[in-house]
Amino acid sequence: MTEYSRELIDEWSEALLRSSGYEKTGFAAGFDANRPAPPAALVDLLCLEAQAERPHLVVDLGSGTGLSTRRWADRADEVVGVEASPELRAQAQEATAAGNVRFVQAYAQATGLPDDAADIVTCSQALHWMEPEPTLAEAARILRPGGVFAAYDYDWPPIVHWEIEEAFEEMLRRLRVGRRPDGERMRYAKEEHLERIRSSGHFRYAREIVLHSKERGGAERVVGMALSLGPLTVALENGTTEEELGVAALREKAQRVLGDREVDIYLGYRIRLGVK
Repeated sequence: MTEYSRELIDEWSEALLRSSGYEKTGFAAGFDANRPAPPAALVDLLCLEAQAERPHLVVDLGSGTGLSTRRWADRADEVVGVEASPELRAQAQEATAAGNVRFVQAYAQATGLPDDAADIVTCSQALHWMEPEPTLAEAARILRPGGVFAAYDYDWPPIVHWEIEEAFEEMLRRLRVGRRPDGERMRYAKEEHLERIRSSGHFRYAREIVLHSKERGGAERVVGMALSLGPLTVALENGTTEEELGVAALREKAQRVLGDREVDIYLGYRIRLGVK
């Protein structure tokens, strides 16, 4: 770790966690109910890249409520979710019945797991909130030689109907971007993940892979996806109204277009991976 000390990074991580909105009552349950789970094809793809039909250990950094962690329950001997938020981790533990899946409280840059132990390390919809240099170094440390690190994100808005997507995009434009305690931008651009992996010096090969998932849902699910965004939760708690944020317009359009119907909802996934 060259640019910042471990203590300062931990301070930033703690400040981010306190300002995330994750501790709000009901947020974790709503997140778990409305956010998508990774498609099965993503699991197949990472096993192929790691040359591990059944991985011995998969580690999921920033595991949240366990949506991305539980996907591995039937495919790996052991799965460890690493999550710093007590509220999200509690929801993950409550929703997880598989005996080979466990969750630990830790930051992604300091998992406490042994060297060279994991076949695959994932980071689902979370790397943009983490300090990249120490997180990538930690992922490489716990990976075995030939193991795979994969940061994957889905594109907002969900693909369901152009009017709904337009309203979702307008809501995203109105959201404020979080900042670190020193005033700098807190999040890192997702489109730069691949170059960070490639230039970190920890991985012999890096590339981006694109695929999609398909789930079912209606107007309530679409609005629930919007309300699962941490910055939106914080803005609402700070007194900004749903009308000002564009949530009310999104809800109106979703209800008008979909009514009581459930439809297919598509999400595009972008996987940036590195092979140790």
